[in-house]
Amino acid sequence: MPNTTNNSTSQNTTTNQQCLNFVAASMMSGSGKFLALIAAYVLSRIVHHLLKPLSQPYITSDLLIGLILASLPPVRDSFANQFTLTLENVVDFGMICYAFVLGLEMDPYVIFKSPTRHAMVAYAGMLSTFIIACAITPWLHYSKHTNIVTFTISLSITLSGNGSHILTRLITNLKIGKSDIGKLGIGAGVHSDMITTFLLSVVFVFFPTENITSAREGIKDAIKIGSALVIQTIVAAKISPIFMNWVNNENPEGKPLKGSHLVLSMAFMAVICSCAPWYGYNSFLSAFMAGLFLPSEGRISKWAISKINYLLSTLFYPLFFFWVGLRVDILSFQAGDMGTWGRFFSLLLITTVGKVAGTVICGLLLGYHWPELVALGFLLTAMGHFHIYLAIHALRKGRIDMTTCISMVIVIFLTIVHTPFVVKHIIERARKRVPIHRMALQWLYPSSELRILLCVHGPHNLPSTINLMEISRGAPEPGLFVHVTDMIELTDQIAATLVPGEGVDNMTTTDTSVTEMRDQISHAFQAYIEENDGGITLSRMLALSTFSGMAQDLSVLAEDLMVSLILLPFHKRLNADGTLDGGHPGFRYVNRKLLRNAPCSIGILVDRGFGFTEKISRSSVSKVAIIFIGGKDDREALAYAGRVAWHPGVKLTVIRFLVDKNSENAPRRVNHRVSMAEQEEEMRLDDECFAQFYERYVAGGKVAYMEKHLANSSETYTNLRSLEGQYSLIIVGRGGRVNTVLTLGLNDWQQCPELGPVGDVLSGSGFQCDTSILIIQQHSINGQLDGLSDEFSIM
Repeated sequence: MPNTTNNSTSQNTTTNQQCLNFVAASMMSGSGKFLALIAAYVLSRIVHHLLKPLSQPYITSDLLIGLILASLPPVRDSFANQFTLTLENVVDFGMICYAFVLGLEMDPYVIFKSPTRHAMVAYAGMLSTFIIACAITPWLHYSKHTNIVTFTISLSITLSGNGSHILTRLITNLKIGKSDIGKLGIGAGVHSDMITTFLLSVVFVFFPTENITSAREGIKDAIKIGSALVIQTIVAAKISPIFMNWVNNENPEGKPLKGSHLVLSMAFMAVICSCAPWYGYNSFLSAFMAGLFLPSEGRISKWAISKINYLLSTLFYPLFFFWVGLRVDILSFQAGDMGTWGRFFSLLLITTVGKVAGTVICGLLLGYHWPELVALGFLLTAMGHFHIYLAIHALRKGRIDMTTCISMVIVIFLTIVHTPFVVKHIIERARKRVPIHRMALQWLYPSSELRILLCVHGPHNLPSTINLMEISRGAPEPGLFVHVTDMIELTDQIAATLVPGEGVDNMTTTDTSVTEMRDQISHAFQAYIEENDGGITLSRMLALSTFSGMAQDLSVLAEDLMVSLILLPFHKRLNADGTLDGGHPGFRYVNRKLLRNAPCSIGILVDRGFGFTEKISRSSVSKVAIIFIGGKDDREALAYAGRVAWHPGVKLTVIRFLVDKNSENAPRRVNHRVSMAEQEEEMRLDDECFAQFYERYVAGGKVAYMEKHLANSSETYTNLRSLEGQYSLIIVGRGGRVNTVLTLGLNDWQQCPELGPVGDVLSGSGFQCDTSILIIQQHSINGQLDGLSDEFSIM
């Protein structure tokens, strides 16, 4: 009995030890796999950051890391068959979500409308690629153990399409989406992607991937699958809008979505997607067809698109390409076989030549330029995740061998890699052909008339704005065109008095206080024009809007009128004791928003009696100074000062602040984010600009010159304070300086950052005098294509 007990105890101990070893091994193996997946995600993001100078999309880095990491023997060996099967199920589900969103973002009913230009280009590229593929692929033996007709049709349709979401994101990120070629490329890409995926969905009904034993069975299955797909499509197109509209009406914009309605909507979409697969249809294509005919408008559909796209781009795509790397064994690629390279380059040529030829032929018939059509054809060759998934799916089903699958994946990769370079080529050609409009004084031709949008808040701005207009005359020819614009907040009281306006004003108001104020301003400017001898053309404008939309209205107005400078009043008004009040937050918001988004240069006038103390005329003498430290805004201020120098009643002094490099107090380089080459280039531009100004105005005696050598921002502040009371107006640049040694630290206690460090010091409460300040910011081309409008047209 004791022996039996001991044997039982020993067996239990052994079993427990084996269980513990199995759990430990599983945990270690599982943690290794988890680390491999995390490494794929992290490395793909690192490689994407390294490839950013080449403007490569995320799919490039994801595919590179997935293929390289999964081909490493330790990583590949650690993934057992069971875990790979689980990963495949996750990937299949992710691609179903991808297909559903792909269809949901498209409009199938454009097929029934008269074809637009981008649709014609899409059809031409698809047709030429399909014809070339059907003529070549049967002779190259891409498939094995399958119907050659079925495989040729499927492969030709696949090669005729593209990855519209890849192409759209790339064109948008490179800022040509608003141009004519960008719009044409996005439209043609979406149309091509929709048509080819739809054709593949239809082809699958008649030629499923499973082998059919007899023709009778094939017809029977086709009728069954086709009927299920038709019923699913009818439900998605006709019945689902009723349900979706009810959910959208129950959850209006601005209120949180109800959880029960959200769950019910997701369940409804899932049921529709799974109808046809119950009868043998492909679940991926079923999800696409369901998404294609479900209503894309409405809050629920938009929520589904945004959330699923976010999950796909954030989590799924790196996992997907890691799975691709596991499925394809790069080391088994038969590089020594000439037939392999023949099939590889044939695929590449079919895709490229087919798309380019079709696009060029159709585009020439539509009247487009052939160089841009060639570039557009190269863009439309870009494929995406769907095409890679189809290649792997064909490998799983045994339709192609490993070498052919690897060739297809590499060809798809090459169709993506070249697209950023094509876009950059388009931008370079556009710069040569399309005139670049920099709406700034520095770039204004001497023979061109200066157009100014002169804004006023009310009659209290009249003396200063009239004086500012007077000194802005410049040379007698070609003159000055001033659009005096009233900035009026649209309140409920004023909104009730709106009536259709005349001329350029879409709407005007009959409110008595507004009309009287506008009449007073108009009479003042008209009296000024009558008293002075020509040279100024005057027009009246109205910016009647809420403060949230006023900046946009002024920007549109400035673009329409093609002005080079917008002059704005400061949001603070002058008190009787010579100080500035607390200011109007609404007008401050408008000024700050315009500084960020204006289509031209901006000037903000801090009025401390400019016009009350003295009225500038050709017979008077008024002292004005400009401070030049360096940078694009200071160069713009210098360009404006060049116009002021022409006025006979203004005595202009230019004060240049230079860095005293020999001083012990001079700090070292402080702007570490800017390279020395950039600093030297900026200094060269400053010197060239100032040399031209000096030769034109200072050397001839029109302008006085003063030079100050300073070591640091403390000395800058002291010298700025020393100017107190010496001038009636001081002109400064807002910022834009690369070398900030002389202004470093001035903005630590800024009261109004929108005025820049120098402008804030001169307009601050510590500067008690009657000197007004004009702060100028040059038209910024950040966000544009280096001066090229993002809505350029070159087709």
